[in-house]
Amino acid sequence: MTNKSTSTNRTQLMNVLWDIQKKRRYISGDDITKIAKEFNMSRMELEGVVSFYHFFHRSDVGKYTVYLNNSIISRLNNYKEVKEAFQNEVGVKFGNVTGDKLFGLFKTSCIGLSDQETAALINYRPFTNLTPIRVKEIITQLKNGASIDEICDTPKDNIHYTPKESKTVFFKKYTPFTSLKKLAEFSPDEIIELVKKSKLSGRGGAFFPTGLKWQLCKQNKSDQKYIICNADEGEPGTFKDRVLMNKLPGLLLEGMIMAGYAVGATKGIVYLRAEYFYLKEKLERTIEDFNVKGWLGKNIDAKIPFDFEIDIHMGAGAYVCGEETALINSMEGKRGEPSTKEFFPVEKGFLGKPTTVNNVETLCAVPRILEMGLEKYLKIGTEATPGTKLLSVSGDCKKPGIYEIEWGMKLKDFLILIEAENPHFILFNGFAGECLSSADFDREISGENLLAEHIQFELNDPIQYARKMSAVGLRSGGSFMVFNKDRDLIQILKNISDFFVAESCGVCVPCRTGNFLLNKKIYKIMLCHADANDLVEINEWSNIIKQSSRCGLGKTSTNCLLTAMLKFPEEFNKYLLAESDFNHSFDINKATEEYNTIINEIESTYG
Repeated sequence: MTNKSTSTNRTQLMNVLWDIQKKRRYISGDDITKIAKEFNMSRMELEGVVSFYHFFHRSDVGKYTVYLNNSIISRLNNYKEVKEAFQNEVGVKFGNVTGDKLFGLFKTSCIGLSDQETAALINYRPFTNLTPIRVKEIITQLKNGASIDEICDTPKDNIHYTPKESKTVFFKKYTPFTSLKKLAEFSPDEIIELVKKSKLSGRGGAFFPTGLKWQLCKQNKSDQKYIICNADEGEPGTFKDRVLMNKLPGLLLEGMIMAGYAVGATKGIVYLRAEYFYLKEKLERTIEDFNVKGWLGKNIDAKIPFDFEIDIHMGAGAYVCGEETALINSMEGKRGEPSTKEFFPVEKGFLGKPTTVNNVETLCAVPRILEMGLEKYLKIGTEATPGTKLLSVSGDCKKPGIYEIEWGMKLKDFLILIEAENPHFILFNGFAGECLSSADFDREISGENLLAEHIQFELNDPIQYARKMSAVGLRSGGSFMVFNKDRDLIQILKNISDFFVAESCGVCVPCRTGNFLLNKKIYKIMLCHADANDLVEINEWSNIIKQSSRCGLGKTSTNCLLTAMLKFPEEFNKYLLAESDFNHSFDINKATEEYNTIINEIESTYG
């Protein structure tokens, strides 16, 4: 390391922290002192950065660090049994490290393996479809000195459906560099115009027009511009980007190169979530191959030759870093907190330079559009949303996995396609999305009209809601979780609420405090202590959080709760105090524990 204190040097902070975390298994006080001095920071500021990320620790997390997914799909599989098996095999509870520092057990949120639950990461290597027997085998092998790389799993891609070949966009045959060779026919402005005419919009869930974003970035003059691939796929239930990067890493790089050519950027960066550390090596090999073949580096062949290079920046476990300004702050070696929108990234982004941020699926779509031709692409999907959409499916269905569908497919037809088992409610678009019921089954998966979140939830009439929403398309970032009638909706909502309480960056009060208070309200409902007034307060507080939060995390954190209250009032009413004579907070075992202790003492003394 050097003694320079420039902002560019600060961008290496996360790499330094990762090097220490992986080598020593924690970041010590001495490390904090040395790193803070090296980067011209105060210890307090550096402590703030380290404490922000889930995967940086201040104490030893063990030679083998286990992160077990505790998100809802995992919990509805055999999470409890797997958790107990880990604890029994290593001899400590979750949240602890064994005395010999061999094993550390920790819970974490969704790790992008919802189609292969119950799943865990051990030293950031994936282990899928876990059972208690499999856990025993893994721990035994590790105790005997087995290599993590030898015994870990290779997650399956599980691509169950694509349209007919002429309408498949993503998962058709890929021949490297085919699309890049077409750059000889297009100027940067012509590429932007092509993307604008394709009506491609952001596939991470925001749906901002991609061509317009590129145009705005190109218009801002600067000596340096950046293309950032947002591969921080943290929305629970979403794993489509994982499959794209694993199966088609070259397609992603081609999309980034085209974006760089179009806006005049010479530097591309893949911000890869820590949960996908095992994909880093494949991406690096693909980058190297592109460099060798002349499609990265200096003087890349195009109508106007250009320079472009790509690096990888690792995240460290923070859901909020999926928001573009939080992601940029993270890359700059800061806490990954969202910024106020004084400037958009296309104006002043990474290191204050014009920056285009697109997610994996968006970038992968561009080379395919160029390859197949605009006219053919526009004939797929619907008029307003051409093309196809990737959906990550999990939950109560026979075929969890990835589906590439044409925009415009009816929800009821999609449920048949995935062989949903007695579907009752659906979490559409992840925890930040909405809760769907049978009233939504005739809706199309498309963006033809307004988003559901723009409809007034105060309707409080499922029939009126169904009529109003029948013509409203369902826009999806990619997560689709289906649940049958045997599942407890309130428990699922509690899991969602737990997630947002844990993942809030804490900067703004509405999100930090509001979600905490809502969590307590949901728990009150679970205990059958709530009444109708509590539901009124939940509605009021939820809308305050939506309207007052600083970033998208807070603004969307109550979507599922609000839509669930509207569509499934009976699920809430059966828990209300007036409707139940059962107190869930009363534990007969705890109530009789002291009595049993006394009886046992008497029996042992006089028996």
